[in-house]
Amino acid sequence: MNLKKKFLGVFAGTFLSTTVLANSFTLQLLHFADIDGNEQSALASVDEFAALVGAFKTDPVYGPNTLFVSSGDNILPGPRFYAAEQRPVRNLTGSNEPGHADIALLNEMGVQASALGNHEFDVGPGELADAIKADGTYTAQFPYLAINIDFSKDEDFQIGGNGLMINDLAGKVAGYAVAKVGGESIGLIGAVTPTLPFISSPYGLDVSPPPTSSMKELAPIIQEAVNSLQANGINKIVLLSHMQQIEYEKELANLLKGVDIIVAGGSDTRMGDSNDQLFSNDLVTDKAFAEHYPYKTTDADGNPIIVVNVDADYKYLGRLVVTFDEKGHVQPDSIDPQVSGAYAATEEVVNSVGGVRNVGVIAIRNAVQEVIKSQFGNVVGYTKVYLDGRRGKVRTEETNLGNLSADANLWYANELSEKTVHLSLKNGGGIRTGIGSALVPPGVTDYSKALYAPPAANPEAETSEGAVSEGHLRATLRFDNGLVVVSVTASELKDLLENGLADTEIGRTPGRFPQVAGMKFSYDTTMKPRITSGSGQRVRSLEILNSDGTVMDTIVKDGDIVGNPDRRFNMVTLNFLANGGDDYPFKELSAPNRLNLYAGRGYGEKVDYPNADTTKDPGRNSKFSYTGGEQDAFAEYMSAFHSNLSEAYSLKEQNIQQDKRVVKLR
Repeated sequence: MNLKKKFLGVFAGTFLSTTVLANSFTLQLLHFADIDGNEQSALASVDEFAALVGAFKTDPVYGPNTLFVSSGDNILPGPRFYAAEQRPVRNLTGSNEPGHADIALLNEMGVQASALGNHEFDVGPGELADAIKADGTYTAQFPYLAINIDFSKDEDFQIGGNGLMINDLAGKVAGYAVAKVGGESIGLIGAVTPTLPFISSPYGLDVSPPPTSSMKELAPIIQEAVNSLQANGINKIVLLSHMQQIEYEKELANLLKGVDIIVAGGSDTRMGDSNDQLFSNDLVTDKAFAEHYPYKTTDADGNPIIVVNVDADYKYLGRLVVTFDEKGHVQPDSIDPQVSGAYAATEEVVNSVGGVRNVGVIAIRNAVQEVIKSQFGNVVGYTKVYLDGRRGKVRTEETNLGNLSADANLWYANELSEKTVHLSLKNGGGIRTGIGSALVPPGVTDYSKALYAPPAANPEAETSEGAVSEGHLRATLRFDNGLVVVSVTASELKDLLENGLADTEIGRTPGRFPQVAGMKFSYDTTMKPRITSGSGQRVRSLEILNSDGTVMDTIVKDGDIVGNPDRRFNMVTLNFLANGGDDYPFKELSAPNRLNLYAGRGYGEKVDYPNADTTKDPGRNSKFSYTGGEQDAFAEYMSAFHSNLSEAYSLKEQNIQQDKRVVKLR
């Protein structure tokens, strides 16, 4: 803030507080959104951002009447997201759930409510639910709100009652809530873009209205919540809206009745005015801010309504100080531009307002940075392309990451095993996330315009673009299953694949879906799925491949076994599957001749199987995983074949019609 804003803030506040009408109420609304862009920038700014929050919360005039909210996209899959799993972070947050470090930061700053954005769902609702409730111990201390999402059929979320006090909704999801601020009741409603199913992964959650709907169809859903709050005597209402484009929030403002303030989200719109200092060193001009802070208009009844937003990644804290009259109507003329506006999270601005350092935020930030530097700085190889591990892809079709991981397991098994290993089979559900970035740009509501890129350069970890690291492998191969080699017959191989395809249907994402190497097959979901051994009819063709991709043996043609059904092949798989995980019938194999490539026992093991000679571990650089672990196999493979940028992995993800290993016929 410039000196004018710095020194006039308290005087203007004193003036306003002594001239407002009787029975009026002045609110200090602090707000932000969209911590979903530059991770390094967000972590570098969060200290100053939190200090601004501390300054305004302790302001002698407005502090007691503070409401602090987010309009969504507080969480984004990436290094920061997965650093939350690691010991330096979880020792502070009390949780090893991915994304919980972001929740812990919001807890430390005292966020009171948040809307749900699209990026909260990028790795599915289950991960989000875990991050929010954090095993029920270190839970979010605020509710997530979305009036147009039906959570009732989801078992992961803790669902709170609409209209309850925010303290009673901590760690829960709801449509709307009530906050007590300075003795006044403030209604809070959350709304997410109807295009959520198009631009993220809210698997199975019902979002209203349909993705192709307009704001005219969303407005009645929000209005019902407004009416309910008003029926309970609440006449000051704030909408936390995540519409992706601020023009949609402006449109909603004119369609609704009784909403006083809309906190926009998803568009990264930089609102501000000539009294506001930029986050960068650029000069403040008329075009420095995309929108004037705040946007003032009228609702469907002609009453004043205000829309606010600030730029993303903790670069700015929005501060709106506004008075409501005795009827609960917001008074736009009460907004002093010397007090309200966008406060840049810089040392200069923090010092000018008497910023209060938040030691909890600093400790969590430092721990996250420590993990990012040590784990995401430990490079195992390079890729020129986005490696697709998104749930909706890797559980329904062949992906380049599924292929790469299965290839790595096959190569690794042949390195450690005395016998030749022909095949590799793993479950798509064991791949937990992609490697790189798959982002819908701010303001975009069409997922076809998502940007897919290899891992970005990370100055903090001192890595270049395309670097695949320990941190990535810990995130995507999170379970680090041990590898085992088994012997399967031709008929048993078909039966295993039939199990992997048994749950494949439109709209479903079964974790058992197979990702393979050393073979290719086609399948037809209109055919009979496997129920018992040998009953499946979905595999229509199956061929074993040589290392150069040529066909070594045909196993299935037109749905029938070709040749001797008892001929054998050696296969590497995960101990999770070998011990019955995802209902894979490995325990039904006639003569598995099982060999563990790792020492010890894994999921469901009651027998200590023979171990391979672990001294044959290529042992190049993956000391974070154990010999025979899936992370170790991937790391060793990348180091062997993609160790530098000139040899980086380069096979782009294809659409399902172009898949070669796992071919869907119908």
